Amino acid sequence: MNRTALVLIGITVAIMAAAIALVILPGKTVAPTATPASKDDLIRVTSPLPEGAISSPLVVSGEARGNWYFEASFPIELRNAAGAMIAQGYAQAEGEWMTTEYVPFTSVPLTFTTQPSGSTGTLILRKDNPSGLPEHDNSLEIPVTF
Repeated sequence: MNRTALVLIGITVAIMAAAIALVILPGKTVAPTATPASKDDLIRVTSPLPEGAISSPLVVSGEARGNWYFEASFPIELRNAAGAMIAQGYAQAEGEWMTTEYVPFTSVPLTFTTQPSGSTGTLILRKDNPSGLPEHDNSLEIPVTF
């Protein structure tokens, strides 16, 4: 056997041993990697993650393309499982927003009354639309857990 074949066999054995160890080690679990919420290559939210547990005060962060903002901000709402608005605020660009590139943002802290533990809600990030024209509306809805 040539050297390349031996190296490939060694790598394969190491990968298989690692996979088996993950399966048979008692008490060890591997959590799935959470994916940040995003929409149409326009906005990405890194915190909170979809289905993530939240509490008050909540600060939302991520990045959005410049055309998601108006005057460097956009509105945010938090709704409970019944759809009632329990908090609202805005996110502020952390850089030059007059671009088509992604610009980081952080929200003002959203404060809300304590919700029943384990109940769900929806965080809504709205594209700022000062024209009010429906064809310019857009939003990203993120399911959350209280």
